[in-house]
Amino acid sequence: MRNVALITSRELRAYFATPLAYIFIVIFLILAGTMTFMVGGWLGRGQADLQPFFTFHPWLYLFLVPALSMRLWAEERRGGTIELFLTLPITMVQAVLGKFLAAWIFTAIALALTFPLWLTVSYLGQPDHGVILASYVGSLLMAGAFLAVGAMISATTKNQVIAFVVTTAVLFTFTLAGSSVVLDVVRGWAPATAVEIVAGFGFLTHFQSIARGVIDSRDVIFFLSVIVLALAANALIVDLKKAE
Repeated sequence: MRNVALITSRELRAYFATPLAYIFIVIFLILAGTMTFMVGGWLGRGQADLQPFFTFHPWLYLFLVPALSMRLWAEERRGGTIELFLTLPITMVQAVLGKFLAAWIFTAIALALTFPLWLTVSYLGQPDHGVILASYVGSLLMAGAFLAVGAMISATTKNQVIAFVVTTAVLFTFTLAGSSVVLDVVRGWAPATAVEIVAGFGFLTHFQSIARGVIDSRDVIFFLSVIVLALAANALIVDLKKAE
């Protein structure tokens, strides 16, 4: 675990060594606030909750997370530093896990900086803090799944733009898989079992379930499974392509 911690620390410092980290956080906070107050109409709802805030998280992550994950491995391969990086006395699993954790912690920092919204709603009313806490947990788990998929795709190419576009497309597909729009279409021609399978792969379905205030083990296991499988594929891809 020491090697994982060292890699995580190295990568996290690299984020804050450039303006990219601060730009990402500022954009995330501005978009989150805009979606909550302007689009979600939080002030006009007359309810002390953060539902409008969390409703837009999947769509915020859909574009911001690929921008964060696209550089994880594509930049290493493009700059030719991946060979040097992998010559360090670390295992492939440690390298993949360290990079992923750095990106996940960075996302957690950006998410934690939205706490003034929680303070505001607590001041204006009496919200259900359990629901809000569960929503934060669900949001962080979903972000982790998004990042793991993005890291996996980043490992397949040297081009960050390609990594961004492909990651966005893949995440968009999995996000919409659990939406009522897609499920209504599937119900029109497929049996109920197929509908349940499609819904089961939808990030949106599992996140909305947690955002209701109930942290179901099935939803947690889903996101953790996506993370583990994507990171395992990430390690395999890096190992196969490290000589290219």
